Amino acid sequence: MKIIIPFKKEVVFKDNISEITSISLEHHLTLNDYLVKGNFLITGEYKVSDASITVLPFNLELPIALSIEDRYDTNKAVCDIDDFYYEIINDRKLSISIDISVDKLSEKDIKEVDKTVEVLEDSSDTEIVNVEDNRCIDMEEKNLKSDNVEESLETNNDVKEEIKEIRDNKIEERETKDKKIDKADEVNKKIKTLFNTDNNAEEYITYQIYIIRDGDTVDSIIAKYDIDVESLKEYNDISDLKIGDKIIIPRS
Repeated sequence: MKIIIPFKKEVVFKDNISEITSISLEHHLTLNDYLVKGNFLITGEYKVSDASITVLPFNLELPIALSIEDRYDTNKAVCDIDDFYYEIINDRKLSISIDISVDKLSEKDIKEVDKTVEVLEDSSDTEIVNVEDNRCIDMEEKNLKSDNVEESLETNNDVKEEIKEIRDNKIEERETKDKKIDKADEVNKKIKTLFNTDNNAEEYITYQIYIIRDGDTVDSIIAKYDIDVESLKEYNDISDLKIGDKIIIPRS
């Protein structure tokens, strides 16, 4: 089972922010006692105005401490980044949004019902156990009155009804949990991320956005970032790159 924990932070720059020309994310996350702790390291470059040809570097370190519900078993849990996106709010404010995935979780077992009732029939030494007062009625008693027998059978029927009600409640609880899990899975499938790739992309933990400039070629880009053409094609359509196009550079 996997859950998604959203993290959002607004950062104020000293200078104006006209455009983010590149950005990358690294993380150090741990899960201990139902608490996700660590920090994000976000680096990149930006322009102070549209007319500027100079880019300035920035380096952000964001601490994190988020809790998850204790109904999960976290012994084998793994933390990673599910999504990372940003937005320039105004001239100096940048909004950072990061979705943290906690995978390989499992729900703890439902507590067993405290009451256990055993009903045996068609046996000469059978005993009927009354859950309410824990008294045993020996069916072999020679002087057992008929009205006592009827009372015992009636009590047994009440016990059966109680068992049925407990089982129905457990089934209803499980169905409700299943519906919640199915709904969460459906929502997760609908999330469209900036870096949504196939399973082969799991070997990368950081990404960088690069804006095509005058004189750039596919060969110059892969040489600059030391990647191969196939990796670049997995994230981008490089058949017709133009100046100003944004492409994703996977960084292992």
